[in-house]
Amino acid sequence: MGSVEITGPVLERFDEILTPEALEFVAALQREFGGRRLELLDARQARQAELNAGATYDFLPETASIREDDSWRVAPPAPGLVDRRVEITGPVDRKMTINALNSGAKVWLADFEDANSPLWENCVNGQLNLRDALDRTIDFSTGGKEYKLRPDEELATIVVRPRGWHLDEKHLLVDGAPVSGSIFDFALYFFHCARRQIAKGRGPYFYLPKIESHLEARLWNDVFVRAQDLLGVERGTIRATVLIETYPAAFEMEEILYELREHSAGLNAGRWDYLFSVIKKFRTRGREFLLPERNAVTMTAPFMRAYTELLVRTCHKRGAHAIGGMAAFIPSRRDPEVNKVALEKVRADKTRESGDGFDGSWVAHPDLVPVCREVFDSVLGDKPNQLDRLREDVKVTAADLLAVSQTPGEITEAGLRNNVDVALRYLAAWMGGSGAVGIHNLMEDAATAEISRSQVWQWIHNGIELADTGAVVTKELVERIIGEELAQIAAEPGYDEKLYDQAAALFKEVALDDDFAEFLTLPAYARMP
Repeated sequence: MGSVEITGPVLERFDEILTPEALEFVAALQREFGGRRLELLDARQARQAELNAGATYDFLPETASIREDDSWRVAPPAPGLVDRRVEITGPVDRKMTINALNSGAKVWLADFEDANSPLWENCVNGQLNLRDALDRTIDFSTGGKEYKLRPDEELATIVVRPRGWHLDEKHLLVDGAPVSGSIFDFALYFFHCARRQIAKGRGPYFYLPKIESHLEARLWNDVFVRAQDLLGVERGTIRATVLIETYPAAFEMEEILYELREHSAGLNAGRWDYLFSVIKKFRTRGREFLLPERNAVTMTAPFMRAYTELLVRTCHKRGAHAIGGMAAFIPSRRDPEVNKVALEKVRADKTRESGDGFDGSWVAHPDLVPVCREVFDSVLGDKPNQLDRLREDVKVTAADLLAVSQTPGEITEAGLRNNVDVALRYLAAWMGGSGAVGIHNLMEDAATAEISRSQVWQWIHNGIELADTGAVVTKELVERIIGEELAQIAAEPGYDEKLYDQAAALFKEVALDDDFAEFLTLPAYARMP
């Protein structure tokens, strides 16, 4: 196609997605917006340099007029997004597509990002799966079991999460350079499925990940406007929910809503990536922003409480939905006691969120949909949401958002080993093509792997003394633990030596190097075919 080149294999049915018209649509958006994207990524690096030199975050003085203007609101909830009390997340493989749509959740976050390993085959097949689901031609069979969409029940509304602005799609070149992974995922879905969704009384809806500023939200809004104009779709048909999962975005919530207001569907509390972002942004600041081991950081920690309450207050002030965080527990059919304890934690988490005014929340497994729905049903009753709860009692300052040092909890050898073990298992699975991985009864994705490796990096660089053994966390200690954890994993069924060798090499690079890798998915993707 001249200046548009596919470098990945064109497998069975790929020609249905990678049509000349669809690729020219991708190319048009890449040519118009690719330069701005790179400028915004450079701005992230400049801001990081300022933080490293001692700067901090605060609400922006230059956008105070937006925050102080009480007159503006986002667009009213779109069809299929009025009631979002339960949302299920998961990758866009064929089995998950069917199970998620059948789950009884109101929304399915169809994930091309943290829960998807971005193998070329996964990214293109995911587009096929979504289109087939909308055409109701999708099915799947394995081990003698068949999966099909339920014919007589309302299916979950599809909301697609494309990759973040920082990621490329190296298998599609436009004018000799890799296309933005964000534009690739968004554009192919919009091109093939926007009118299909509109015909079903819904629309093309999206979750936007890893945004760090309102200027990045503005870029998305401009992409939306141009895409709708190019395909003759009415402006405002697209709706997008932004994940507030980076530390800087927490200080620009109102501005982000403002930039997307005709296309906005609200904000989500992306708790796992938020913790990773705390470590990443203030990694040079010693123990001021030191977090205890990841399982000890709860949503009741003061800085996390400030973040979630501000999110609800901000959203409802502007007529936008506030969506709660992930319940990552995976139910076990073999251990009812584990289930009992975990479900109690899930129920408590969703009770807190619904009581705080959230309009809905996330789960990672279909079996958790009833628990989440029951909790929100008890608060919502016949109402579809809590937009009328303005939470004017909430007063959050920049200091409240920055109060990481007040987080209770310890750092133990068990916590260190868990971080190493989870990261190794996840990275091996990711390199093998699976982005959502059940590990120790929790659904792990790229966000939780980021926390695991960044905590190890932070503990090494702060000479942390482990609470249970008194040992100091050093590179040598971590390398020894890597070897010990790998030896245990190697004794388990299904061990793949090649994948775990790759995982160990990658983990050492992103956890033990002196320089901090911005995202582990960048060097991991470079290792992928």
